[in-house]
Amino acid sequence: MTGRLVHTGQVVVDLVLAVPALPPPGGDVLASSTNLLPGGGFNVMAAAARSGARVLYAGSHGTGGFGDLARAALAAEGVEVAHEPTSELDTGVVVALVDATGERTFATGTGAEGRLRTLDDVHPAGDDIVYVTGYSLLHSANRAALLTWLPRLPGSTVLFDPGPLVAEIDANTLRAMLSTVDVLSCNAREAAVLGDLPPVTVVRDGANGCRVHDHGRVTEVPGFPVDVVDTNGAGDTHCGVLAAELLRGSTLLDAAVRATAAAALSVTRRGPATAPVRTEIDKLVEARK
Repeated sequence: MTGRLVHTGQVVVDLVLAVPALPPPGGDVLASSTNLLPGGGFNVMAAAARSGARVLYAGSHGTGGFGDLARAALAAEGVEVAHEPTSELDTGVVVALVDATGERTFATGTGAEGRLRTLDDVHPAGDDIVYVTGYSLLHSANRAALLTWLPRLPGSTVLFDPGPLVAEIDANTLRAMLSTVDVLSCNAREAAVLGDLPPVTVVRDGANGCRVHDHGRVTEVPGFPVDVVDTNGAGDTHCGVLAAELLRGSTLLDAAVRATAAAALSVTRRGPATAPVRTEIDKLVEARK
């Protein structure tokens, strides 16, 4: 493995509540468990690091208890941090409701991670993978920083995950972003919203696995059957392991197989950052051969 994963997205703190079902409007439900955990972009970086990648967090993070929690979690995964904390804000919070089927519903309160001032002090190398999330394009400061910085990269591979709010991204902004993208990773619903996909695209399709589009050739990667407990963070795990495997020099198809296995393992565990380590992925992939 040579380069690093340079993550430009947002680390937040997830307040995760396991509920029997979503409450009706104006209603209430009793959660069976409550956890305060690092989430958002942390999930991608943890997944990549657990598969052996060197990772740099280039996003913003705040002062206060949530920022401290996020930085401690990054340090525990061996992730380097590019910027000092933003002094006037804490890191934001996402409330994640996980129902009895393992499906999750989010509500986000943005903090310092949505106030990225500049990326000019971050200098990726040509063998790095730069990860961009569509969430960044919904914050004016992050969007401006990214769209002025990305075209100046020295040949780094840009991996873009548009995210569930892709339909809310301004069309001109999305067009500018896609012009810089080398690999797109999205789920099936997001792919339908985008319509025309870049030549190199991985479309995640939950338990069905994923589809790998590589310059006109489409290959189906079947899912790995598992007992689903919590789908929170599965797409992030897929992206992180995909990046880690590409950094190792794997083909896009081989990277997608391992990413799909990792995502399957992640949904068997509760919590947002449930990515497996390499040996666990090895075991599941080998079992199917």
